[in-house]
Amino acid sequence: MDSVVIALAMIGVAGVGAQWLAWRWSLPAIVLLLVAGFLIGPATGVLNPNALFGDLLRPTVALGVAVILFEGGLSLNFQRIGGVEKAVWRLVLLGAFIAFLLGALNAHYIAELSWPSALVFAAILIVTGPTVIIPLLRQARLERRVSSLLRWEAILADPLGALLAVFMFEGYLVYHGDHGFWVLAVRAVAGLLIGGVGGWALGRGLIWLFVGGRVPEFLKVPLIFVSVMGAYALSDLVLEESGLLTVTVLGLVLGNSRLASLEELKRFKEAVTIILVSSVFIVLTASVQLGSLAEFGLEDLAFVLVLLFVIRPISVWVGTIGAHLSWKERLLVGWIAPRGIVAVAVSGLFARSLVEHGAPDGERLAVLSFAVVVATVFAHGFTLGPFARWLGLSSHSGPGLLIVGASRFSVALATKLKTLDINSLTVDRNWGKLRLSRNAGLANHYGEVLSEEVENELPLENYSVLLAVTDNDDYNALVTTNFGPLMGRGEVYQFAPSEEQSEKEKFRRVVTLGGRPFLTPEHSYNDLETKIREGWFIKASELTDTYGWDAFQEALPEKAIVLMLIEPTKKLRPMNSSVPATVASGSTILSLVPSEYAAEREKAS
Repeated sequence: MDSVVIALAMIGVAGVGAQWLAWRWSLPAIVLLLVAGFLIGPATGVLNPNALFGDLLRPTVALGVAVILFEGGLSLNFQRIGGVEKAVWRLVLLGAFIAFLLGALNAHYIAELSWPSALVFAAILIVTGPTVIIPLLRQARLERRVSSLLRWEAILADPLGALLAVFMFEGYLVYHGDHGFWVLAVRAVAGLLIGGVGGWALGRGLIWLFVGGRVPEFLKVPLIFVSVMGAYALSDLVLEESGLLTVTVLGLVLGNSRLASLEELKRFKEAVTIILVSSVFIVLTASVQLGSLAEFGLEDLAFVLVLLFVIRPISVWVGTIGAHLSWKERLLVGWIAPRGIVAVAVSGLFARSLVEHGAPDGERLAVLSFAVVVATVFAHGFTLGPFARWLGLSSHSGPGLLIVGASRFSVALATKLKTLDINSLTVDRNWGKLRLSRNAGLANHYGEVLSEEVENELPLENYSVLLAVTDNDDYNALVTTNFGPLMGRGEVYQFAPSEEQSEKEKFRRVVTLGGRPFLTPEHSYNDLETKIREGWFIKASELTDTYGWDAFQEALPEKAIVLMLIEPTKKLRPMNSSVPATVASGSTILSLVPSEYAAEREKAS
């Protein structure tokens, strides 16, 4: 018992630790998860999941994959598909069919697998892995069209690939007389009905319960978890792996509903999914045996290379003919196809079954699938961002600022950021106030930033910091509270609470509502607007080795207000009462200075 507890703790620490290091070092998280799993597993032998968990390992991983796919379906909002609906369906259906045919030929003639193993493995490799692609998309920040296409393909292709592998395996059993064709036909139809119709019906049932107030808030998340696990188990009783389709459809139905508590559910599910992805990757990597890796030969290497450089590009280019994608979009999508948990888990399942039914080379599926995962994760994880930027398909060239509230001050700030090649977008629900931004030729958006429609339309991935600077403190607090979980609590700012509030009220508000304070209480909306009207302007000062932070403060006019620090990496740090401990050379300081400062500088020069 103690060894199992220690192993579970080790898996959690290694998984979350790898995620944190990936964030700190700006590396693909999946790469570090693979490295961590290999180090504590095959490399050192500290963790042996097969020996520790025994027969419970595979069903536990299967349930984890089911929850991950459900969360993926939950994140697929039809309003966010970004105008690539046709491309998605062509890629998932036609592109996947082409990839299956070419993959079977590759597995049989290049990897030298028997036809049963080749057909099953080719079906498994249709999947592109939401557990891998979603973290990569979060890090690479692609344009919305390409990001939507890759996300939708990854989530929809996973259950289809697993189901096709089941059909290939069942067809092999029919061919060898293990059971009749009609048995396969009935199970296939029943599995698809339960997977598609059953997932939809269960989703509608949950919506009916939630909307009607028939389930209290504290039971909604537990009920959804139980529903996901129950739906997956029931579907798998009828047809193996059909549960993946069921939970994906269930997630799609809930994700496209208008449940009032849906955002809270999504955030909770995302946190759970991060833990599950980390843990499952660690477990599966640690389960690999060094002896199996030693059997990896030249024909296996050739198989992986053909998969990467021939099959994927051909399937994408042929599958998306007439799908209204540019050649750059097709080129990027044709390169990016990382495999993940589902490929490894399903391969391990069929490897054992194929051997039991007379296909001895089925054992190679586990090693080949692991090799494909490692190759695609490293190749695509390190090249997605640079390749997208080279093609001009990256959503931004650096961190950007989302400004909520159009005013003279916000226009002055956005104008100065534009001269520094930093993206900004001003959002306001008042068309008249946005006139200032429009007249200045700045990026702006008219609408309620808290509405789902506006959130779907905004390219939020382009902006790393939010600044709520309207004339309504309560609205600013609501905006920063809403966007805090999405952008990070430390990256949303609002005007500092007024001095009239008690210290107890200020503390409670900072902890429970709102964002980080911007400037100090005396520098309110009205104060900044007045100063801009009086001719104050925003000045940019670059620090050097000889002109550091102390020298900057000495040269700054007494009345000036330091607004923002822009680090050499372009990271934006809106200022408040706290002074940075160190400010690196190469940083740029934005400050609001009186109009007479310009006149004094002219006289001095």
